[in-house]
Amino acid sequence: MARINTNVQSVIAQAHLARNQNELGLRLERLSTGLRINRGKDDPAGLIISERIRSDLQGVDQGIKNSSRAGAMVSTTEGALAEVNDLLNSIRSLIVQSANTGAASQAELEANQLQIDSAIDSITRISNTASFGGLKLLNGSLDYTLSGVDPAAISKIQVNNASFLNATSLQVDVDVVTSAQTGSLYYNGGTTPAGVTLSALTLEIAGPSGVETISVQSGVSLNNIVQAVNNVTSLTGVRASLINNDPNSGVVFQTVDYGTNSFASVKRLGAPLTGNSWQTYKFDSTAQIPNSSPFGWAALITAGTLVTGDRDTGRDVAALVNGNLATGNGLRLKVNSPALGLDLTLSAAIATNPAAATSTFYITGGGALYQLGPDVTALQQANFGIQSVSASKIGGTLIGTTVEFLSSLKFGQSNSISTSVQRQNFKPASDILATAIDEVTVLRGRLGAFERNVLDTNTRSLQAQFENLTASNSVLRDADFAAETSQLTRAQILASAGTSVLTLANQQSQQVLQLLG
Repeated sequence: MARINTNVQSVIAQAHLARNQNELGLRLERLSTGLRINRGKDDPAGLIISERIRSDLQGVDQGIKNSSRAGAMVSTTEGALAEVNDLLNSIRSLIVQSANTGAASQAELEANQLQIDSAIDSITRISNTASFGGLKLLNGSLDYTLSGVDPAAISKIQVNNASFLNATSLQVDVDVVTSAQTGSLYYNGGTTPAGVTLSALTLEIAGPSGVETISVQSGVSLNNIVQAVNNVTSLTGVRASLINNDPNSGVVFQTVDYGTNSFASVKRLGAPLTGNSWQTYKFDSTAQIPNSSPFGWAALITAGTLVTGDRDTGRDVAALVNGNLATGNGLRLKVNSPALGLDLTLSAAIATNPAAATSTFYITGGGALYQLGPDVTALQQANFGIQSVSASKIGGTLIGTTVEFLSSLKFGQSNSISTSVQRQNFKPASDILATAIDEVTVLRGRLGAFERNVLDTNTRSLQAQFENLTASNSVLRDADFAAETSQLTRAQILASAGTSVLTLANQQSQQVLQLLG
């Protein structure tokens, strides 16, 4: 204790006082900022995790905002489509009214045509003007662009969604594996003599459109049956033709449309109990209908390929689209997956020939891309195609050999009211309008499903994620005021005590003066 050059007790007291002062400063900083972590040294590992969570929070928060904006855009689009639906329904009413030609004057028909023209023009105007924040919604700018589509293989196509997965285009391969078929019944006309009716016949022809009866005399060519059946095709949905274009080869009765929704039924009414020469046949469900001539009746019946029957149902096409089995309905194929969703109609030549080459086309761009999650990946994005609803783009229906659209209902066009009156046939106009209504309604349904099942659920999920991430970040980063004030009090006491101890340590060295007397 007699050494004065080095005051060890003072050094120790200063060191502890400095630590206490740092602790006091730390507590004051946390209480003033409200944060437990203000710099890396406060909690290095905690800072890393906290910053990652903060980054996630920013992405999640923006994802919520993106979903909200997308919902507003979808609502705007759906509102415009609702007006288009109303206009289409008004056109339907006018066409049905105009078809009542026996009670409608020419002046009324002309007035109806004016209303139809005005409604069609309004539909096109809505298509061109509907917008959201400068983004055109219904003019086709949000539809997908295609290239390489062979019209001989694919007559109509609508891409609903496509994910390019960092590629500039998406290749689509369509390979028919099971042919589409019509409901078909075959009659060989007997053999003595061939190609003529052996007795007077009254036939009941039934199909998807309705039921009609026809009567033919005994001993007339099968051409007469063909003509009689085809005269009522619009009422039954069943048509007839000569096999190999030869009355001696028999007659085939076929549904106009393909698929399981179409059937052909041909029955003889009032047939005698014995000696009934009328018998129709159909192909076994597993058989492939031959396209070549001659039509070998005896061989087909002997092999069991051709069996007796008076009713036959068509078959839907089945095809692989990019390796996935698509849902068939007649000639139509539907694919619905996150990577690709489309609705296409195959040509009869391709849909009925499984041996045909794979049809390939490309989706080269377009569509609306919605970023719904915090990370820019395909799994957190949604693609949606919105086709144009202008009159020249909706209602595409095969009329004869030509696909015609809603615009063909305007004055002077092929399916206007005046043309329909001349033909005494309003069905083409009605079919086109029904297709247009179906297309707009389906689009509204897709938009509604997207808003309800994707956007709304995504928003709720992200909000829950945002709440949990915020709570986790708070645990890591926010200061606990109760704990910090307690530690502040402790640091204040220790700092005060350290100051007093340092004073005592400095005073202790002065005791050496007592040795000097």
